Amino acid sequence: MIRNWRRRFKIQNSKFKIVCTIGCLLFLLVGCQKPAQVPEGPKPALQEPKPAPTIEQQKPEPNRPAPRIVFENLVHDYGDVGPGTDNVGEFKFTNVGQGLLTIKEVKGCCGVTASVEKQQYKPGESGVVKAKFRAFTVPGVFRRAIQVYSNDLSKPEVELTLKAKIVPKVAYEPQKLNLRLKDKDAGSPEITLTSLDGKPFSITQFRATLNSVTAEIDPAVQATKFILRPKIDAQKLQEGLDGYIQISLTHPECSQVSIPFSAVPRFKITPPQLIVLKAQPQKPVIRKVWVLSNYGDAFEVESVSSQNGIIKVLKQEKLGSGYQFEVEITPPDAQSQGRFTDTFVVNLTGGEKLAITCRGFY
Repeated sequence: MIRNWRRRFKIQNSKFKIVCTIGCLLFLLVGCQKPAQVPEGPKPALQEPKPAPTIEQQKPEPNRPAPRIVFENLVHDYGDVGPGTDNVGEFKFTNVGQGLLTIKEVKGCCGVTASVEKQQYKPGESGVVKAKFRAFTVPGVFRRAIQVYSNDLSKPEVELTLKAKIVPKVAYEPQKLNLRLKDKDAGSPEITLTSLDGKPFSITQFRATLNSVTAEIDPAVQATKFILRPKIDAQKLQEGLDGYIQISLTHPECSQVSIPFSAVPRFKITPPQLIVLKAQPQKPVIRKVWVLSNYGDAFEVESVSSQNGIIKVLKQEKLGSGYQFEVEITPPDAQSQGRFTDTFVVNLTGGEKLAITCRGFY
């Protein structure tokens, strides 16, 4: 009986192994198969961007009327003009096409204004581009361009040119005033104004930078030649050593004369200011300062001072027509802005003061 049971168990066990083997094979076969693919629909074709139409493509159809702008001249030469004068010129044009001409824009540049009376012109109708400019106050060559934009597709942009030669109509001497503070009226020479074309004029105004230079004028007087005797305010001149004299005239082709002036200062300070870089708080820095006379005049130093107490004079030595100072700059505790300033003042006998700025950066 036991033998029969063992035989039956072996048979059933064999059947079980066969079933398991077949199941594994079926699983492998199913797992290795590729999933079914869903058929794709037709892909939309990519559309290439259309290029911008060219001028040729923008041209109207042969049977459609088109405008056409034609200028009589593309260059307007004013010839010789006077400094500071207003000059007006015109460029005449005609619509020689068959369509309505539209002026879209008229653009001037660099002091030139340009305009048209209206924007639209019928076939055969003419118009004018008006241009205006103010000549420079100094002699030279003037040349500027004007751009005209229209709906003429064959020529949508037209460039017009203005030309002029600015020539003096009133001569003046000297061309520049070189002044010396130590001389009476700073050694200024007389100023002579002469009409080059024989036309009389008046002087209506005389002004200078900081009003340091003045002269007596009478606007009621007309002449072809004037001689002016400048008066110099030495104190104002020291505040601005360089500047311009502007003389306004009634000459029809010269409204203004501009004369530069420059004065030599009494003293030369080297260096002109004290600079301390990478300053360290409470760590002194030594510098030297020279104060010399540009005119070779002897002068005396009455005292020196430091506005913020940062600068201290270690040594003061007189050298010919000047002084040499050895100063000690002690940077204060670091400020929130990362820098400090002070002013070293040299007080001269007679009340004049020379100020030297000190700047420090931590």
